[in-house]
Amino acid sequence: MTIQVTVLGIALTVIVAFVAGLSGLSKYWFIRWPSYVFVEFFRGSGLIVQMFWLFFALPIFGIEVPPLLAGVLALGLNMGAYAAEIVRGTIASRPKGQTEASIALGLSPTQRFWRILIPQSIPAMLPPFGNVMVDLLKNTSLVSLVTVTDLTWGAQTIRTNTGQTVEAFLAILVLYYLLSLLLGWLTNYLERAFALDRKAHGVSRKRTLLGAMAK
Repeated sequence: MTIQVTVLGIALTVIVAFVAGLSGLSKYWFIRWPSYVFVEFFRGSGLIVQMFWLFFALPIFGIEVPPLLAGVLALGLNMGAYAAEIVRGTIASRPKGQTEASIALGLSPTQRFWRILIPQSIPAMLPPFGNVMVDLLKNTSLVSLVTVTDLTWGAQTIRTNTGQTVEAFLAILVLYYLLSLLLGWLTNYLERAFALDRKAHGVSRKRTLLGAMAK
C-alpha cells in the first residue's frame, strides 16, 4: 500500500508540477494568476489539514472521497505545488541567448519551448525533484490518519496488539530508508539518462570508432 500511494502520488505530483509550473510562465495573467494562487495555497496550508479536509470535511457537503484517493490527492496536490516552483524557476532561469538563437534559426514559440527549453531544463529539475519524491515517500505515513492501511498503520496495529513498539517502528524505519534509497538510485539513473552531454559524448564516441575503422 505504501508503494502504491507513493507511485500514484509521484504521478500526480509530476502532472500538477508541470501544469502549474508552465502556467506560471504564461504571459497571460488569467492563466498565470490561478497558478500562483494554487501554489501559494497548497504550500501555505498544511498537508494534514488538506488530507483531513478531503476525507473528513468534504463528506459534510455530500462529497465522499475514499481513503486512498484522499491520501493520494492531498500528497499529489501538496507536493505538486512545491515541484511547480521547481519547473517554473528552472525554465525561467534558462539563458536568454537560447531563446534568441532559436528565433534566429526560425523556430516557432512551440518549437523553442519543447525542443530547446524543456530538454535543457529537465536535467536541472531532476535533483530537486528527487528531494520532493523522497519527501513524498516519507509523507505517505500520514495517510494512516485517514485509515489507509500503509506501513505506519501496520506498525501502529502491531504495537497496539502486541506492545512491541521498538520492533514494529524499527522495521518500518528500515523499510522507509530502503525505499528512499531506491528513489535516490532512480533519480541518479534519470540524471545520467537525461544529461545534456550524454548524446554529445555518444556522438563523439561513434565518430572516434568510425575514424579508427576507416584507418
